Amino acid sequence: MAAMDIAVTGLGLITPGGIGVGPSWAAVCDGRPAAALDPVLADNPVQLSCRVPGFDPESLLSARRAHRLDRFVQFALVAAHEAVADAGLDPQTWDGARVGVVLGCADGGPGTVEEQHHVLREQGADRVSPLLLPMQLPNMLAGQTAIEFGATGPNLVVATACASGATAIGTARDLLALGRCDIVLAGGSEAMITPLVMAGFAQMGALSKRHDDPSSASRPFDADRDGFVAGEGAGILVMERVADARARGAHIHGRIIGYGATADAHHMTSPHPDGAGIEAAVRAALADAGADPDDVQHVNAHGTSTPLNDLSEARMIQRTLRGDPVVTSTKGVTGHLLGAAGAVEAAFTVLSVEHELIPPTANLVMPDARMEIKLAQTLTEMPIDLALSNSLGFGGQNTALAIAPA
Repeated sequence: MAAMDIAVTGLGLITPGGIGVGPSWAAVCDGRPAAALDPVLADNPVQLSCRVPGFDPESLLSARRAHRLDRFVQFALVAAHEAVADAGLDPQTWDGARVGVVLGCADGGPGTVEEQHHVLREQGADRVSPLLLPMQLPNMLAGQTAIEFGATGPNLVVATACASGATAIGTARDLLALGRCDIVLAGGSEAMITPLVMAGFAQMGALSKRHDDPSSASRPFDADRDGFVAGEGAGILVMERVADARARGAHIHGRIIGYGATADAHHMTSPHPDGAGIEAAVRAALADAGADPDDVQHVNAHGTSTPLNDLSEARMIQRTLRGDPVVTSTKGVTGHLLGAAGAVEAAFTVLSVEHELIPPTANLVMPDARMEIKLAQTLTEMPIDLALSNSLGFGGQNTALAIAPA
């Protein structure tokens, strides 16, 4: 066992595929797209989104707790409870000083900001909620999680745009390897589907406009793709050193054995056209894992369904990973979960390795002929000794996680 070998002992998911790991995993394995017309976006130029179905924070948390939390924190707490229970841990008995929280998000709580800005304009400053800042600040994602679970160790939120959740997992891995803590709740959460934020994405030309057929709008690597569909949700992983997990008899879903992070230093929103930055991150993750590029058998790609991202990432995979891995993008089902995407997709990659199943790329009807990679178009059964989960973000952020079986 390598010194940097970190176990994933707990998983928690809130996604447009469903509430919980079981429904979310079933949705991506079945290739059931979640995109639909969104009434909240009825006055927007693009009205598509991937919402979490049936999310009732008052029943999943308490009514008082739910009303004091923005949606992005609600998602995280519910997912974290599932992950901690899955890991077989009891926050009432653990040493909170040895438990860290590292979570990622891109934007904090824009829903609360927009709501309270409306109050300011319509009712005046003295009617603005005193909970505005505690609800919307990005750091409250980790702060509220620490309060919920009595975790008094390292506590931070990372923001690397749509790579945030993956960056959080990599950072958590480093903390464990350095001995800063013994358990880390790591992952990401996002709730950015608001009229203002989506108007901004629409004005950039980043979103699919397939209003006539919403369920097929998110179509990664397809020749007819025209942009991403925004989603919401959270993914939380409980991470421990492998030796500690085995000593307490924990079930290990998989291992995070490598982490790489780079910057394109190229453009504020567009990825490097040749995928140079994500290639460097992939090579760093593989070097960290002591693995060779031709060892990779599966890639859960960033695969946003945008023309530029999919092409540059596919070219990178073709050029770098000589073993012809099976590639999928689960965003065909979930849409793009923005700052939570990397965490949710890392969880899906762990599940792929554990169950020896690669979900199909939903809505992939006609693969882009310029992409000479092996794309999963149906549910694929195969043993996986090494997988990668890639994440990219605005500003040229790149993160790659190398994942292996228990």
